[in-house]
Amino acid sequence: MWWDKPFRLSSFAGIPGATVLIWGVVTVTTAAKAAMLQVGVMRLGLGALVVRRAHCLARTVHTSTQKVEYKPIKKVMVANRGEIAIRVFRACTELGIRTVAVYSEQDTGQMHRQKADEAYLIGKGLPPVAAYLHIPDIIKVAKENDVDAIHPGYGFLSERADFAQACVDAGVRFIGPTPDIVRKMGDKVEARAIAIQAGVPVVPGTAAPIASLSEAQEFSNTYGFPIIFKAAYGGGGRGMRVVKEYEELEENYQRAYSEALAAFGNGALFVEKYIEKPRHIEVQILGDKYGNVIHLYERDCSIQRRHQKVVEIAPAAQLDPHLRDRLTADSVNLARKVGYENAGTVEFLVDRHGKHYFIEVNSRLQVEHTVTEQITDVDLVHAQLHVCEGRSLADLGLKQDKIRINGCAIQCRVTTEDPSRGFQPDTGRLEVFRSGEGMGIRLDSASAFQGAVISPHYDSLLVKVISSGKDLPTAAAKMSRALAEFRVRGVKVGPAPIFSHMTSLLPDALTPSSRMFRVWELK
Repeated sequence: MWWDKPFRLSSFAGIPGATVLIWGVVTVTTAAKAAMLQVGVMRLGLGALVVRRAHCLARTVHTSTQKVEYKPIKKVMVANRGEIAIRVFRACTELGIRTVAVYSEQDTGQMHRQKADEAYLIGKGLPPVAAYLHIPDIIKVAKENDVDAIHPGYGFLSERADFAQACVDAGVRFIGPTPDIVRKMGDKVEARAIAIQAGVPVVPGTAAPIASLSEAQEFSNTYGFPIIFKAAYGGGGRGMRVVKEYEELEENYQRAYSEALAAFGNGALFVEKYIEKPRHIEVQILGDKYGNVIHLYERDCSIQRRHQKVVEIAPAAQLDPHLRDRLTADSVNLARKVGYENAGTVEFLVDRHGKHYFIEVNSRLQVEHTVTEQITDVDLVHAQLHVCEGRSLADLGLKQDKIRINGCAIQCRVTTEDPSRGFQPDTGRLEVFRSGEGMGIRLDSASAFQGAVISPHYDSLLVKVISSGKDLPTAAAKMSRALAEFRVRGVKVGPAPIFSHMTSLLPDALTPSSRMFRVWELK
């Protein structure tokens, strides 16, 4: 048979004897033909899947404290851009859900616009970043186009409680925690207080955002240097400054305040004692609407550049099993304490003595969620969508005793930055782009193709390269080989090439004391 359009692979899932090509001929055995007649309409992303979802519409699920109605999602908007928008679109397509993209005037030619079923301009006349922060436009587009739910991605509005509340007020589901939980976890000071109530260890720090430089001076007089300023209402390394001596205090306070204000619209800061050379370990959690919470083990995010992660590894290498148990138990207890639902990440620092300290909760999907997916075989975006619809973790087959670590995965962020200029963002047109691929390699990208224009207005991430194997050396070898295959011309890339140096150190790195597994600031 000849088809004039490409089939989605899921359209023929479970049909023996069917071989699907992207374009061209579908070869079908006699046995497969009859089966295909029953699911032919799935080519439109509907059919049998919709029948099943419609059958579940009237089903309600009860717990001892609440009643939640199962409501299938038919159309999802992603209030974001780039690779994370495409990641969510792909998950929606696999589930038969229509997709809606939004884009700024500067993003007219971006790939995420092309990957959605529908795409609409937002923020006309606004600066590039402001367009994706303009809540009224996003809600207006959602309402006018019958959007059931909005996925915030990461960055932009993903941890803004007012955006989550605006969705709820408009009758559109927010694919994430409730607005109240987003608010509590987004306020780093309140999250810290909740962690203390839950019995989770925390780093010494201020109980509330500081209002002046004098409060920072008072804190440093009490606890000594080094200290660290952190944005109270955001993360991702922005608004974060380490101060090692008194003479640096005022300058770093002003810089941290300015960065936080520009990135999150609020310059509030809090201060903590700075833990030198720790490991940065985070735990992936997932909760449903019925009070159930599980963890999907940990990721090591210790290799960073300007406090931003550039290489992530799951599971954390050479992590003491008892420490792993404490980290995961504390994460689940904290999530249960606040009634957390949907996907989130609890972040910790682990010092050289093996003591762990709570940092924050990211109430969203993380850039590095990919490595967790690779080692657990759990599609986190599918899970987010199903939980938002009202399904329980048990419905999804996600029980703690069923979650197992299978092998190892590494993610490297290939960014359009010039290592020779201190990793300053580089812009221009990609004249040549050839990626590294092959067995054990996953690529998540949006602008990684020949002819793509790299804008100066947004994050410098070009492509996420994820390798997986039976153990860390295997995954590292695959990553090193894949990165060596990349050919990029037109813009500078980094810091992923540094991974080649890291893998040469691998035999010595597989020890708890290795520098590779402590927070490593790439200069």
